[in-house]
This record gives sequence, structure tokens and C-alpha cells, in this order.
Amino acid sequence: MFQVTTSQLIDAGSCRQAEVVRAFGVSKTSVARAVRRYRQEGVEGFFRPRLVRRGGTVLNEEVLASAQQLLDQGVDRATVAEELGVKRDTLRKAISDGRLRETPAPEAADKSARSVRDALAAEGMGTACTRVGERVMAALGNLSGAPVRFDACRDVPFGGVLCALPALITNGLIAGAEKHLNRLKGYYSTVHVLMLMGFMALCRIKTVERLRGEAPGEFGKLLGLDRIPEVRCLRRKLSELGKGEAAERWAAHLSKQWMRADPQAAGTLYVDGHVRVYHGSKSAPPRRYVSRQRLCLRGISDYWVNDAVGQPFFVVEKTVDPGLLETLRTEIVPRLLREVPNQPSQEDLERNPYRSRFVLVFDREGYSPGFFAEMWREHRIGCITYHKHPRGQWPEERFQSHEVTMAGGETVDMALAEMGSLVGSGKQASWMREVRKLTESGHQVSLISTAFEVADTDLAARLFTRWCQENFFRYMMQHFALDLLGENETAPMSDTERVVNPLWRELNKRRNVVQGKLTYRHAKFAALTLHPEPESPSGRFKKWVRDKAKLLEEIQLYEVQLQELKTALSKTEHHIRWEQLPDADKFHSLAPTRRRLMDTIRMIAYRAETAMIPLLRDAHTDAPAARTILQDLFRATADIAPDPEHKRLRVSVHRSARPVTDKRLQKLFAELNAADITYPGTDMVMHYELVAETGRRSEKVSP
Repeated sequence: MFQVTTSQLIDAGSCRQAEVVRAFGVSKTSVARAVRRYRQEGVEGFFRPRLVRRGGTVLNEEVLASAQQLLDQGVDRATVAEELGVKRDTLRKAISDGRLRETPAPEAADKSARSVRDALAAEGMGTACTRVGERVMAALGNLSGAPVRFDACRDVPFGGVLCALPALITNGLIAGAEKHLNRLKGYYSTVHVLMLMGFMALCRIKTVERLRGEAPGEFGKLLGLDRIPEVRCLRRKLSELGKGEAAERWAAHLSKQWMRADPQAAGTLYVDGHVRVYHGSKSAPPRRYVSRQRLCLRGISDYWVNDAVGQPFFVVEKTVDPGLLETLRTEIVPRLLREVPNQPSQEDLERNPYRSRFVLVFDREGYSPGFFAEMWREHRIGCITYHKHPRGQWPEERFQSHEVTMAGGETVDMALAEMGSLVGSGKQASWMREVRKLTESGHQVSLISTAFEVADTDLAARLFTRWCQENFFRYMMQHFALDLLGENETAPMSDTERVVNPLWRELNKRRNVVQGKLTYRHAKFAALTLHPEPESPSGRFKKWVRDKAKLLEEIQLYEVQLQELKTALSKTEHHIRWEQLPDADKFHSLAPTRRRLMDTIRMIAYRAETAMIPLLRDAHTDAPAARTILQDLFRATADIAPDPEHKRLRVSVHRSARPVTDKRLQKLFAELNAADITYPGTDMVMHYELVAETGRRSEKVSP
């Protein structure tokens, strides 16, 4: 009507074409075309139906047949256009002209309908228990693990976490689980429980108890079940899975797999301890110093072994902490000698006297020249740590600027210098490499190493990459509840476990108290001696004499007490066996069953999230920003559309708040779709896409 009206006004001379262009912001060409049509065809020319467009040369009969076959399989328009090499708009026009038919998607249940159905099921077997027949069969022992069966659903909470399924499977979530973990009986299988725990970790549902606040039926849609197990049932399933040594066997199997998958990363291993504080009342484990809280608290010590970018390989738990060096010597190093791949042979080591099997990196807690020499002499293992007692300052002219490539790929300029140093004293003294870094403030950071074949720049890069492991601890505590012990049961301690003698601890405490009092009085006595009062009949001189005499008497008394305590300490064993402890001082270890299993799942979740970061990184997105995008993706709502006929499970993730994030997600989905991951328990291949809802029409956008 706009073209008809303006054309009539212009033809009648009521206005000019330029005035219409300026007033309504339309193009001059369209106004002139409308006036020409009016003068040639009249008003009817604007309302005459258009002729059917010709098919064109792009979509010939062969291309149309291929496009129709793909559309019949349920493939979306964007994917069809990409596979056939045509424009999306060309395909859309062919569908609107009727040359192609688009198969309508099956009607999916929305969240409101599902919530009503789940609530009605509560009157029978329980909330969202809609598969009654299968549950009855499982209860009678005729079904071991419910079949995975997806329903078409819209607006599924946490649906975006299904995008992490390829990374979880690649990092071993279900690898070896049936072989190493105990077999579960009943409705929920081992795969169901492991996938649920993996999804929980990535969705930041940090404890099993927090599942009480989530709709069980909605979370069940992610597993292809009617609902997830309730909290008490899930705890029992986790205990059954890891009972005995099953959790340790599974963790060891995964550790070997991770090392074999990246032998270069396993060549340099980072070891550090982490204390998990115990706040319960079931046991009273020994106290140990917690550096992040600067307190001595009860807890257990974990020694983590990570690679250069912070990805974990395994963890060693110690209820009674013997220290980093002893744990390295007795447990970590023997295990690494068995499991680290691509170690040089004995002939290679004899041929090259400077070559090492692998390299260990740790902080100042592991500083021990004797330990360094022992590792090199007995196992040919190189060690790197900070120098605790560097001697003097090196001349600044010795330092030269170097470009150092860190583990993450970034390049840093460092001023470095290297010398051979005799580290330690007495029998423990040994020659090592000492590399120093000169900071902008003039401070010299010193490191020592027995990795003789590694370049000095590489030594600096390996040591200063330790922050990745510190960041790992911080990130795991914040996002994956690393400090959570989550155990209500205890396990007996070994009778041969060596613990600190309570009598020795009490004597040592009393000695420290007496030593402190004696030191204070020595200082006070010295101050009185250095500042004497002149001899006079005044009261100040008499008070000075009395104070000095009193201090001397107390000093002599405390010296006698200190000598008695030292003698008693020398005759008292520092460590005794656990069975020798008095009953009042005996304690039990926390049952490690569920904790070891959860630690392994947390490691898998962290590695899976880390593996997805390179798929999002670009010039404008660094690793922390990529992690933030993934965190939002895992908690995003999604539509699930199964297509068993064409063996495809489509996950349509709702759009984010920022278009730039959607572009990065499209890139991520393209990589995930190329992986062709099949959902466990089905023959359906995962397909990911974005969904943008406009009114009542749903437009699917695929990368």
C-alpha cells in the first residue's frame, strides 16, 4: 500500500520523488520503480501474484535429491547447506517453493508438562519414577542396569553439560570402569553413576547432598533415565563401586592411560602436598601445619603428582604424614619408575652419563642435597627445587637476557645466569647446577638441579611453572570441593604405622616452654647488665641488685629444668608403632572408599574441562575466559531431541547473553560434532547446536 499511495501522489503532481525519499528514508531506485509500474500497469500491477521462480542451476535434480535425503534423515538446514556446498538462503527458498520438504521435528515435552508428570508419579513409586515396569524388574533381580532411552524434551536444566561428554569419555570416565570397579546391581548401572558424578562435578554441584535441591527427573533426562538416584541410594552405590581396592585400581589404570597418552608431559612431574582439614568427630587424626590458614589443624595430607600445566596424574593420601621426602622415597618414586613411559634403557643411561629417566619438581619442602644425590645415584632421576641457602650475590654482569618458553606456550624474557655449586655440607654435600634469575628489583631467585642434560632456560621454565600446580589447588578447592572429605565411616590403622609418641610430644612441648622462658630471662638479665645503676644508697640501685639476683636465680632454675627435659627427651622414642599408643590417644583413619572414587572423578572432570579450553581460545580469549565460558555452558538450558531412526542425539543449547560467546560456542560445537561421539549405552551420535527462540518459532543455528 505504501508504494501504491506514494506512486499516486507523485503521478498526480502532489509531491516529488525526492521528497518521498527524504521523508521516508527509502531508496530513489525503489520509488522510481514503483512510479514506473503504476504508470504502466496501474494499481493492479502491485497486487498481481508473482510467477513461480525457476529452479536455478545450483539446485539441480541431483542436488535436490541429496538435499531431500538429508532432510528426511532429520538433518538441520545449516548442516545440509554446508554438506552440499550451497547457500542457506538458497536452501530456504527451495523449501518455501515446495521443491524440498522438511521433516517436522517430533513434539517435545516442555518443563511444565514434565514437572506435572513427575509429581503425579510421586503418588506411586516416587517422584519422577515413570518407568515402573523396569524398576519392578530390577527390584526382582531380573534387570541389571536400566536401558538408556531419551525422550524429546525442551528446556532441560544443565543440558549444556552434555557438551562435555566427548571430553569426559576421552579422559577415561568410563574407561576400565567395568573391569576395575565393583559391579552394581539394580536399576542404576556403573556407567549411570559415573556419568552422573561427572556431570555433577562440571555443573559445580559439589556434594551429593546438594542434589536434594535439584529436580531428580530433570537431571535424569541427561542420563536417558526417568530420574537420578536419591541421595542415600547414591551414597550406597558409590560405596559399592569403590569397595576394597577397586577405586585405587581404577585410579591407577587411568593414571597409566594419561601418561601413555602424553609421554612428554610425564617426563617432568610436579609433586606438592595439600592438607585437607577434618572437622568431624569420628576420628582425631594428627595435627599438621596448614599453610593457607597458618594454623596446626587435624586433617589428612595428600601428595599430588601433576604435569607442567597442572593436570593431575594421581594422588597419594597420608593420614600420618611422614613428610614430602619420605613419601617421595617410599611411594611416589617407586610408582613412577613403574609407570612413566618412554624411560631410557640402562644402555642409554650408561652411554650418556648426564641423561635422566625423568625429572621431579617440587618446592622448598623437598630441599635436601642428600635426597638429590640419592635419586641420581640410585635411580638417575633429576630433581629441581629452590635453593634454600644461596651463598652471596652473583655479579649482575653474569646475567644475560633469554627468551624462555613456558609450559603454556607463552614467551617470557628472563635474566639468567648459571654456575656449578657445591650444595650442602659434610657427607650430604654434592655438586649441582645452580641457575639464578635476576628480577627487576635486583633480587636473585636461585634454583638447584641435578637435571644435567636440560638447558638452563628450560630449567627456569620448569621450576617457575610450579604456579600451575598452585593454581590447580586453588581452582579445585573453589570449583570442585577438593577439601571435602565427605566420609562418615572410619577404617582401622595398621598396627605397624609409625606415629609420634605422645609422651615425646608432651616433653618437647614442655621443653619449648622452658626454653622460651629461659631465653626471655637471658635477654632481660643482659639488659640489666649492660645498663647498671651507679652504686648509691638510693632505692633504684637496691632494686637493680634485687632484680638481677632474682633473674639469676630463675635462670639457674630453668637451666636445670631444661637439662632434665633434654635428658628425658633423649631417652624417649620420638616415633612408636600405632599399637603402642595409649587407648586415649589412638585414632582411626577415615574410610577412603568414596573419597578416592570422588577424587578420581574430580580429576577426570578437571582434565575434561582443560581439554576443551584450546577449542575456545583465540586472540581475544585466554584460558581463564575460556573456563568462564565453559562454566556457563555446563549450566545452560538445552533441548534434547533423540532420533533413533537416524542414530542421532541432538542437543540444542540455548543462546548465551552475549553474541560473541555464541560465535565461540559455534566453533566449539563444530569440533565436538566432528568427533562423532556415541552416547554410552546407545547407538546415537551426539550432535550439538545453538537454539535461538523468536516468539513461537524456533530457529536452529548450527555452526
